[in-house]
Amino acid sequence: MLRVTNSSAPSALRRRLLREGLRDVRTDDTTRAAYSSDASLYRVLPTAVAFPEREADVAAAVTTAAEFGLGVTARGAGTSVAGNAIGDGLVLDLSRYFGGVLDLDAEARLARVRPGLVHASLQRAAAPHGLRFGPDPSTHTRCTIGGMIGNDACGARALGYGRTADNVAELTVITGTGQPLRTSRLGDRPTATGCQSGQRSLRELVAGGLGELRTELGRFGRQISGYALHRLLPENGFDLTGLFVGSEGTLGIVTEATVRLVRDPAHRVLVALGYPDLAAAAEATAHVLPFRPLACEGIDSRIVGVVRERKGPGAVPSLPEGRGWLLIELGGDEPGEVLERATALADGADAIESRVVTDPGEQAVLWRIREDGAGLAGRAPSGKPAWAGWEDAAVPPDRLAAYLRAFDRLLTEHGLTAMPFGHFGEGCVHVRMDFPLDAENGTSAFRRFLLDAADLVAEHGGTLSGEHGDGRARGELLPKLYSPRMLALFAGTKAILDPRGVLNPGVLVDPRPLDADLRVPSARRPVTPLALGYPGDSGDFSSAVHRCTGVGKCRSVVRGPGVVMCPSYEATKEEKDSTRGRAHVLQEMLNGELVGGWRSPAVTEALDLCLSCKGCASDCPTGIDMAAYKAEATYQAYKGRPRPRSHYTLGRLPMWANLARFAPRLVNAMLRLPLVRRAALALAGVDPRREIPPFARHTARASTRELVAHGPAENGKPVVVFLDSFTDHFAGDLAADVLTVLRAAGYAPRLTGPEVCCGLTWISTGQLDTARRKLATSVEALDAAVSAGVPVVGIEPSCTAALRHDAVDLLGTDAARRVAGAVRTLAELLGDDPDWTPPDLRGVEVVAQPHCHQHAVMGWEADAALLADAGADVCRLGGCCGLAGNFGVERGHYEVSVAVAGQHLLPALDEASPGAIFLADGFSCRTQAADLRGREGLHLAQVLRRAAGTSLTRTRPPAGE
Repeated sequence: MLRVTNSSAPSALRRRLLREGLRDVRTDDTTRAAYSSDASLYRVLPTAVAFPEREADVAAAVTTAAEFGLGVTARGAGTSVAGNAIGDGLVLDLSRYFGGVLDLDAEARLARVRPGLVHASLQRAAAPHGLRFGPDPSTHTRCTIGGMIGNDACGARALGYGRTADNVAELTVITGTGQPLRTSRLGDRPTATGCQSGQRSLRELVAGGLGELRTELGRFGRQISGYALHRLLPENGFDLTGLFVGSEGTLGIVTEATVRLVRDPAHRVLVALGYPDLAAAAEATAHVLPFRPLACEGIDSRIVGVVRERKGPGAVPSLPEGRGWLLIELGGDEPGEVLERATALADGADAIESRVVTDPGEQAVLWRIREDGAGLAGRAPSGKPAWAGWEDAAVPPDRLAAYLRAFDRLLTEHGLTAMPFGHFGEGCVHVRMDFPLDAENGTSAFRRFLLDAADLVAEHGGTLSGEHGDGRARGELLPKLYSPRMLALFAGTKAILDPRGVLNPGVLVDPRPLDADLRVPSARRPVTPLALGYPGDSGDFSSAVHRCTGVGKCRSVVRGPGVVMCPSYEATKEEKDSTRGRAHVLQEMLNGELVGGWRSPAVTEALDLCLSCKGCASDCPTGIDMAAYKAEATYQAYKGRPRPRSHYTLGRLPMWANLARFAPRLVNAMLRLPLVRRAALALAGVDPRREIPPFARHTARASTRELVAHGPAENGKPVVVFLDSFTDHFAGDLAADVLTVLRAAGYAPRLTGPEVCCGLTWISTGQLDTARRKLATSVEALDAAVSAGVPVVGIEPSCTAALRHDAVDLLGTDAARRVAGAVRTLAELLGDDPDWTPPDLRGVEVVAQPHCHQHAVMGWEADAALLADAGADVCRLGGCCGLAGNFGVERGHYEVSVAVAGQHLLPALDEASPGAIFLADGFSCRTQAADLRGREGLHLAQVLRRAAGTSLTRTRPPAGE
């Protein structure tokens, strides 16, 4: 394998590549750390990362890297679970600049694309023509077409549409010589231009191995392992396009591809079949295949249980009785014919129970269980982290049931647990296991299992990889499947197309040992005392950050309502600004090889643009909570040291606001003076382009004294209203609205005292000792009422979430858990009250921006249900408003804050009708809309009070008028 031997190579390589025409080449520690891993178990620090924009850049990169004795690894979204998107030489990220649809011929059903194009973006371009790209892996919202070609990706619907290899018509690749090779399947026979001597050598190689190629390769549909050399057989027309698909970037780097498109069926029906266990479900696939399914997927009770645990009972629709299920999709243009076929399939299946699902929404929810499988399976049934490694083996479908039963026995023998699922119609099984990688003998245990598992799959006539490629995880195991002669043919192919061994060294040919370069065993545990508890990870920060398995959902390009993660990546498209990129930097910090510790500039840079929105805590399938990790890292970095100015001002805002209450008019008047304003913003570390919200003339506590004193009758239901600093000092009228709504609903509300503070601003700036003290005082003050069964209603979502979540992490006490369990949002309290009826909001248009912390901790479902019951016409936004507490106010964050707002919030406000209500419970969200668009935002309590007391502007007449 090529290795860097000169410590000055990174800077010299960068200078040379820049001279060769590449414009973006990076050798900084942050970038190298962020690209040190993909979605696999492996970590390899690259020497440099470059971002090509054109074919010439790729050719120059290959040639230059070879001169420096470095390998080149092509990378798309980095979602490889086999470790084939990392390398210790030059990593080429093709996703940043080298994407796009170059041409789409709807009549010919062809699309010419760049390799960095995200799969979902191609689908959006094809959809208006009634077309789609057939293969659809679960990572379709972020995986690139180039990456799919490298791995011969399949997805759930490959049964109906074929693998990527079946859907590629033409390729342009840069081989290991730095020269282009163009291949095509569009004529009567496959053709290729370029690398003529290499083509001759390949023909000679194939001629000498006809017997092996015809008997060892292409035995069943999901045989992906190794090179697809059978595509070069005379009867297959010397199909070089088919050879490059699935070669994992070891034979050439794709710079352009023409892919075939298929017509989406007009109607789809989902059939769910329940069986006693997963193996019984596998046996039933023989009955399913004659019905021409587009997909036939297997899931079992273990993964369904995780979905219910993580996302609530409502996340899983009613499934047929059983503990193993087949989800079968049928499609066609005639709805009656499709439904008839689905009914016949269900009636003839030997299932415990069956369901025919025609509703697209319910179908989507069921498919989402399967889509999120890789991430949700990040925790094994044992509760321990579950890892890839033996992730996508496949066997002929008629051997699948026997393989699954034998595999369960193998797991038991090795003391492991797992949650299998997969493409049962093609015999492909996805599974992750709780390998004890952090134990003293974890690496050897991992190796023993993979060796035994390879023997088992070979015994059943299967393949090590049925979808994701062999990579670093399985390349060493190829001798278990193939003869020495076949391995020599693989090596000969590599030598012809990549004679210097430049392309993705360590993968497939001359592979690295499968237990080398493992990420988790190389990590260290922090020796300094931690501030947060990490209850889901046994108090272990290393386990917490290694929750990130690299699936990359934070990089999704298609996002809808109810998705927040990761707003800064959405704005910058920088890997370091994704949840995954930050997790990789923190993992490298624990490793200690490149990133020096909590105070490392790489850690600071990676976390700088994290908005602490907590979106990842709910949206990341593996449960990463980067807001908590940032708070911990900031706490550790500044412990006993001077802090940035904004930590003393914005980070202690409740304290300063409490002082301003004595003369709010004077303070507001002073801050309107230009010189004073500029000086104050500079002193506070606030961006000068920000408007400072004025302090309320009267605090909420002062202005609501009479309202609280003259509450409802004694039989009113008691409730404690948590009066946070933002509401008290900046939105005094809001508290009155909340109290009025509660009184009208039959409650006897009382406000919390001034000693109750959630400590949010201290938490977000990493001042966790102070935050802990404030939360301890608050919990003590609330616990008596909570213990008596009195609920606590929050006004500000971020502060409510702090009591419900952060207090438990920081304190870890029974009292904190009791209080957290009693804290409610206004919508949760009213929505659960059988005696309360919402006011009439029919015909009212509502543009709703759920606060990120509410989305992540409490959820917005209660608000959505309340508004639906009231009859409102609601447009629910996804994403973050971009202000996110102190983030968007601080110097250096303004551009990103506005860019985040520009993803969802600002377009929605611009498109909304003038009479629409902008609903935003969060003070930050209302402030951002007012600052950037001059748009007033209302809290839910204000909407309810106005609807009950006065008429709201209606955008259309209610039904019946």
